[in-house]
Amino acid sequence: MIIFHDASCLEYSAPAHPERPARIAGTVPLLNERHPDWEWRIPGPASEAAVLRAHSRDHLERIKGATRDFDADTPFYPKIYEHALRSAGAAIEATQAALKGHRAFSLMRPPGHHATQGRAMGFCYFNNVAIAALDALAVVRNGNAGPPVSSTPATTEARVERVAIWDFDAHHGNGTEAIVAQNPRIAFASIHQFPGYPGTGTKSFGNHLEVAKRALEKLIAFKPDLLLVSAGFDAYARDPLVQMTLEPDDFSTLGEWLCRLDIPVSTILEGGYSDELPELVDAFLTAWASK
Repeated sequence: MIIFHDASCLEYSAPAHPERPARIAGTVPLLNERHPDWEWRIPGPASEAAVLRAHSRDHLERIKGATRDFDADTPFYPKIYEHALRSAGAAIEATQAALKGHRAFSLMRPPGHHATQGRAMGFCYFNNVAIAALDALAVVRNGNAGPPVSSTPATTEARVERVAIWDFDAHHGNGTEAIVAQNPRIAFASIHQFPGYPGTGTKSFGNHLEVAKRALEKLIAFKPDLLLVSAGFDAYARDPLVQMTLEPDDFSTLGEWLCRLDIPVSTILEGGYSDELPELVDAFLTAWASK
């Protein structure tokens, strides 16, 4: 297991905001203590070219030049542009590691799956998983291999034709869906509570775990070369923001499903706001790394 983490992601906060540094600060020492053999890497920032695969130039410039809150949930913080670039960079590097045969997890903030092409929202500034997916697909082909997909070479080495994104956060990954919905090379599934923030994704299900399994099976039927996971832990029964029912063993089950797959998998932290988040992350990663 490789964990992509930069302690600088703890440097910003807002009073009483649920997306707080303690989410990460409590998780790092727990994983270090229980898994001393796991590798830790400090990610670099995503390039502007990588961000622009998922976002408009106007959006990038708004984040870079921000001086006030984006909305009531998504505050302005000093250096939030740099923080958001590092979080996106960690998602890209975790995906690179997955394509080289590793199990990789991005343990960073801010999260990303609510950010749309042109809007920061829901604690999210850049859409980390969409950026990573589009980076993996952006292979410049030569000769008779097919037309160029991107004028900017991807940072990944392996050739990827199809990507699946599995979002098991308790909130709808509306931003990811909006960015990738029209891309025939990406399959996306979000399993979430409805009604709930942001009010989209209107099909409602009762059993989060059962539906997550069905969604994963459908994604695998897409025959992707790569699976990216928006790993949100707010479906936990005692999370303060939603009303779901998962227990730690359920997150272990999600991890067990991943370890049975024979394709590259990269996981990226999204939500999860309970004090038990470190235990939930550990349950998920430990099960995934068990084989």
